[in-house]
Amino acid sequence: MTETTDDLQPQGRVLSIAGSDSSGGAGIQADIKAVTALGGYAATAITAITVQNTKGVSAVHPVPTDIIAGQIEAVLTDVGADAIKTGMLATADVIETVIKALDEHGDPIIPLVVDPVMVATSGDRLIDEAAVEAVRDRLLPRATLITPNVPEAEALTGGTIEDMESQQAAAEMLLEMGARAALVKGGHMDGDIIIDVLATRNGVRLFTRPRIRTRQTHGTGCTLASAIAALLAQGLPMDRAAEEAGDYLHEAIQRAPGFGDGHGPVNHGWPLAGKL
Repeated sequence: MTETTDDLQPQGRVLSIAGSDSSGGAGIQADIKAVTALGGYAATAITAITVQNTKGVSAVHPVPTDIIAGQIEAVLTDVGADAIKTGMLATADVIETVIKALDEHGDPIIPLVVDPVMVATSGDRLIDEAAVEAVRDRLLPRATLITPNVPEAEALTGGTIEDMESQQAAAEMLLEMGARAALVKGGHMDGDIIIDVLATRNGVRLFTRPRIRTRQTHGTGCTLASAIAALLAQGLPMDRAAEEAGDYLHEAIQRAPGFGDGHGPVNHGWPLAGKL
């Protein structure tokens, strides 16, 4: 089937508030690619500039908080947003700045997807302890969805996740802490099957996919959260958005280009093959 011009018009505006990754596999760059690949329109507010590649993060330059707030205001008062996604918010001050800007210029009905970025795939820590507390106490209660991996869920809940039952318990605890939905990802768990646990006010769903044995996982958390935001922005219900975004990411890992000597990026643009 041939795509028409109207078919390629972006549907759903997503504002990503996150750090920049110079290697293009994670952060703002991953968010833009994922949102675009899934048919949305991406706008950004950059919170930090990182010097990184597939082997690690060698420097982080924070963006002044007034510039972060200005970017959010500029987007929300003009282009607008149908969903908002947060990623790397390195300090408590940045988190408070983001919350204040969303209160002043956003709309509470806009879905907020919180990716509680704490550690890069390379193992480099990206936020300080005060920021972890601010995510837990200030940002999490505002989240339409929070998408932690196992270490992040443990940091937020104070518990230990050793199996699927404790993974589910952590997701349900995140609801008790104020999130409207929680997706605790299972990539850090052992086994040939990865289980992602989605807890909502309507119950729990498990998404299972075969593990792909690969180093090409740079930016997977950013990619999944922004993909969910793109699908929510287009009106999909939470469980379907989480499922379809997970399927998209699984295929993006499968088709990874193999760039770099470390943890390489995934293939964000695979849905666009043959369309452009």
